[in-house]
Amino acid sequence: MPYVVKKAVQDYARSKNMKVSADFYAAMDKEIDALLTAAAKRCGDNKRKTLKAYDL
Repeated sequence: MPYVVKKAVQDYARSKNMKVSADFYAAMDKEIDALLTAAAKRCGDNKRKTLKAYDL
């Protein structure tokens, strides 16, 4: 499931005078998925159903 809006990433990279490789998006999605999975586990472990900032 893609989490990243490619255009937003491209705009950010351009603002830093950089480019984005095609494989970067899949790697970024993988990192976000791991972050969300860990946050969801922490939330569930604390018997909550609402993800909160401190779950990150």
